[in-house]
Amino acid sequence: MSQSIAKVMGQGITPQAFIEGMTKNQEDFVRWSDSFEWTQEDNKSFFESLQFRDDLRCSILMADWCGDVVRNVPVVFKVMDEAGIPTEVLIMEQFLDTMDQFLTMGGRSVPIVLITDTGGHVLAQWGPRPRDVQAHMVAFKETYTDREAPAYAEQLKITYQKIKEQYGEGTDYQRRIVRELHEILSSI
Repeated sequence: MSQSIAKVMGQGITPQAFIEGMTKNQEDFVRWSDSFEWTQEDNKSFFESLQFRDDLRCSILMADWCGDVVRNVPVVFKVMDEAGIPTEVLIMEQFLDTMDQFLTMGGRSVPIVLITDTGGHVLAQWGPRPRDVQAHMVAFKETYTDREAPAYAEQLKITYQKIKEQYGEGTDYQRRIVRELHEILSSI
């Protein structure tokens, strides 16, 4: 069964409106955005070539309180801007029915980047984190299935520390996001 977000397309806000309306983490969001630079390995020309396509749209389910949004979405905004793909932000709390169509391992994780056609048919999805970072959460969820288990909270804390370490201090993780978005966009 194919997924569609046709009923909510056009109800989101612009990336700029999201940034301006942030009540949490705005400074960090802008800092990560300002730290983004295209590198030779990013294949910027591929994204530029997409500017001639008028059949793609991007909707991002997200919230300003989420650390993964703060780190990852600035990169997604830069890539979509370079590709000329119209992008809108769907604030998770305002679009819970839509969010519940795109759960990550049964949970509401943001950001979720949805690449659609102009009619809202979902062609591809990315998020909430680069694959190598998300691998830590996948391993945790596969091992600790009982939220009431004594070790659950402590192991979750350890997992979040591993995620933070996998992101690293610098911007290397941004290359991985660009690479993953390149894979997705070149397949549609």
